[in-house]
Amino acid sequence: MKSLRWLLITFLCVLILSCAKGGTHSLYLRYQSLRDLPFLQQKIGSTLGMVPFRDERTDTLYVGHYTPLQGVSAYFKSDPFPLEKAMIESLSNFLSHRGVKIIPVSKWDGKPESLQNMETDSVLMIEIKKFWVEGRAHLLRTELNSVIHFVIHLGVKKEGKVFTRNVEVEKEMTFPRLTPERIEQTANEILSDIFDNFFSNPY
Repeated sequence: MKSLRWLLITFLCVLILSCAKGGTHSLYLRYQSLRDLPFLQQKIGSTLGMVPFRDERTDTLYVGHYTPLQGVSAYFKSDPFPLEKAMIESLSNFLSHRGVKIIPVSKWDGKPESLQNMETDSVLMIEIKKFWVEGRAHLLRTELNSVIHFVIHLGVKKEGKVFTRNVEVEKEMTFPRLTPERIEQTANEILSDIFDNFFSNPY
């Protein structure tokens, strides 16, 4: 009787851990600050030029993958898509709510000399080197490994300088059960950590 009960429990665990549907899912990526950032405008000014971000990953279609114990694996796309659009929209929304006017800039050579020709107080450009969340189900647990790597360039006109920050965050977590919502939450938590740290002390 005990062995039968154990087999039933094991079967139910497998069923639960494998419940994520295969195919492609969307992860709604957004930066939600967890800090006050009182000196934000003092540092970057009231107007920020936003240069199109560059996605330099080998595979720019997906941002993650999930492998269940049984069934079809799932891939994840960013929402909005593509990823660089999701990052620009997320940062633009955040900064606009903090009183910073966002002005699209078609191109920037990244040199401090060109800042004086800009019609903004500062200019931002980000290179996306890595952005990947990988979930893998095991018998009694599910592992989630995440890595996000940005190179952030901020040109500040009043300083006459371009500040570059190379940021790479890797996170490993274990859950009894993994859902697309939890994967989305983890990715957004990492984004919040990265940009909270950056905007708290951009240079």
